[in-house]
Amino acid sequence: MKKPEVKPLEQPQPFTPGLNKAMVRQHAYEMFRDKLPDSPLSLEDWVLAEKDLANSLDAENFPK
Repeated sequence: MKKPEVKPLEQPQPFTPGLNKAMVRQHAYEMFRDKLPDSPLSLEDWVLAEKDLANSLDAENFPK
């Protein structure tokens, strides 16, 4: 049984202030390295990568 062909989506503009497409794209490639050779990332993957990047940057700037 064939899987339906997934068309690559354009990456949406980040909704988090201070982040740009390139930052989110790089983080997504690091997160989903195993997924990328076989198929493009979905919109849900892009949103997850943006949220994860925002959380990690926030954690780095959190005063101890």
